[in-house]
Amino acid sequence: MKTVGYAAHSADTPLALFEFERRELRNNDVAMEVLYCGVCHSDLHTARNDWGGTLYPIVPGHEIVGRVTQVGAGVSKFRVGDHVAVGCMVDSCQHCDQCDEGHEQFCREGLVGTYSGLDRITGDATQGGYAKHLIVREEFVLSIPEGLDLSRVAPLLCAGITTYSPLRTWNIQHGSRVAVIGLGGLGHMAVKLAAGMGAHVTVLGRTDAKAVDAKALGAHEFIVSADPAAMSAAQSRFDLIIDTVPVEHDLTPYLPLLDVDGTLTLVGQIGGIPQTTSVPLIMGRRRVAGSLIGGIRETQEMLEFCAKRNILPECEMIRMDEINEAFERMERSDVHYRFVIDMSSLSADARKAA
Repeated sequence: MKTVGYAAHSADTPLALFEFERRELRNNDVAMEVLYCGVCHSDLHTARNDWGGTLYPIVPGHEIVGRVTQVGAGVSKFRVGDHVAVGCMVDSCQHCDQCDEGHEQFCREGLVGTYSGLDRITGDATQGGYAKHLIVREEFVLSIPEGLDLSRVAPLLCAGITTYSPLRTWNIQHGSRVAVIGLGGLGHMAVKLAAGMGAHVTVLGRTDAKAVDAKALGAHEFIVSADPAAMSAAQSRFDLIIDTVPVEHDLTPYLPLLDVDGTLTLVGQIGGIPQTTSVPLIMGRRRVAGSLIGGIRETQEMLEFCAKRNILPECEMIRMDEINEAFERMERSDVHYRFVIDMSSLSADARKAA
């Protein structure tokens, strides 16, 4: 299938209009027109090869909302016209212990990323949702529940599940005490989801600049992490701390805030962890852990939860041709709180280029 999208052709060139071929529809595939695509910091990192291994040209985008246009002969769960979603992965082995348990993100043979991955059958590089069309294996397509605003669903497919999964893993429920470090795209979803589960939610920030926003999003408290008195008063207060900071930083100030058997889970940082003292870990049987998105079953559960609680991200809608400016603004943390591309604007770009 011939389609059009926006791609980076190298680490130091802006994204630009790109015509390319999607694979032919397989027996178990779902084809869709992309309606909306969220903009994730991972898109920026991959386009600029910050983590290495980017396969150029690269069409980013792994927070995808679409409408089904065609299904393979073996597809049973979806029909033409259905509103569907696709997240950070589009395939896995489907037979290892992790896949059997619904944790495809930990597939023993490796998940296939929505972009910059390798198709398990052809070996071709996968291309993401900054495009007019997408073809995905049925098992990795999600149903969008009735009632959710389609224009705001996309960030749930990464920012939503990335923060929902640790809340479920560590059994957050009514009365649990949750802290969130950082109030960006991930952090604001962590606040909304934890509050929706009935937890008492506290946001930790370096200054009080986002204190009002935190309360508006559902947080009960805001603590300035640079205030020694406030941090001392918060010792042993939390069952779970979700750390959404995307850059290397010191964990030492936060560990004493955990209660006995409490967990600090990293969801934002990819890179080194600065050396820290083991004393608060040993003295409180505390843990530092990591968490990576969620499996397909858990992601569908998250979408149903958000529909039931009317939880949606705060979004700023942009046109496809504004993506390079959006990347620059993301680098400055100038987004409230997630960019979403209206993919109907891509059709206009393609007509102008024709």
